[in-house]
Amino acid sequence: MKKLLYISVNTKPENASVSKTVGREFINKFLEQYSEYDLIEHDLCSEYIPELDARFLNDNGEIVSGNDYALLSENDRKAVDRINQLCDEFISADVYVIAYPMWSSLFPSKLKSYIDCIIQNDKTIKISEDEVKGLLNDRERSVLCIQSSGGVYPKIISWKINHGINYLHDVLRQIGIRKFEKLLVEGVNTEDVGRDKAIEKAFNEIDNLIPKMNVRDLVKQ
Repeated sequence: MKKLLYISVNTKPENASVSKTVGREFINKFLEQYSEYDLIEHDLCSEYIPELDARFLNDNGEIVSGNDYALLSENDRKAVDRINQLCDEFISADVYVIAYPMWSSLFPSKLKSYIDCIIQNDKTIKISEDEVKGLLNDRERSVLCIQSSGGVYPKIISWKINHGINYLHDVLRQIGIRKFEKLLVEGVNTEDVGRDKAIEKAFNEIDNLIPKMNVRDLVKQ
């Protein structure tokens, strides 16, 4: 079966979080239409997501293994195991949905810690003296980023504000994921829009996004 990886990033519970509310609606509708997907789900703010530490890295800046791993403390080995588990799980997925609020023109720091776990040389990316090459272009994959924000940002200035969306687009493309869609849930804290209207507008956009996110089955030779 294909895999749908849903990553939400907000300290609020789902019923109080706009990004999580919209994310759940998308997940439910997507699985109604494409039941062949297995759902994997992470609420990063309530889970253990290790931050990279020099103790976990070898001289090349890669996650330690072998004898270097054996020399780590028990807690550090658990951290390395978790980092590798998150990376391997990410590689195994076909469709990714990332839901988060805009914080300081970016996103909550837990998401950056998660990204640091999945960007690994010879796993998701190949770094050499001559090039940096993404390794997740081995099959079709797609990602949807759902970002909520208090304000509304016109396209003319959006590129100056939405650094989170821009960063995720660039880093995911760098590792080989080409199909990238975004759902901006804007105006949550404005009088003209507000929370309910922002959510309703986002819900209305979901049906058009669902077929774009589905990936084709691999053709067996």
